Amino acid sequence: MPRTIQLAASLPASPDRLFDMYLDPGEHAAFTGSPVTISAEAGAPFRAFNGVLTGTILQVIPRRLIVQSWRSPHWGPSDLDSTLILTFVPEKGGGRIELVHVNVVDEDFAGVSQGWEKFYRSPWRAYLTRS
Repeated sequence: MPRTIQLAASLPASPDRLFDMYLDPGEHAAFTGSPVTISAEAGAPFRAFNGVLTGTILQVIPRRLIVQSWRSPHWGPSDLDSTLILTFVPEKGGGRIELVHVNVVDEDFAGVSQGWEKFYRSPWRAYLTRS
């Protein structure tokens, strides 16, 4: 049965900066350490970690919201794509990213949950503190 991941990450940058960093291929690659294909256009492809993650940008509300389809190669051919919703919120001392990842296949739930911390939240925080 598909599951939902909900996380929040407080980071030392404005929500506008966090939003821009996520959608800028150069900066996205800089904080994740891996090339990425991404843009702010609905319908644009998303590809990260050498094609391990794939999807499509579904909706962008500038500096506030990103919605994308998202898929892992660990999922079976009959598994539906998941939907990733990122909301960018101001808070004292920086910004917060609220993440809702819907329809994550049960067999990969632990890996995807841990991946958000290992490949995004922790490296992003480290990148911002170095910059």
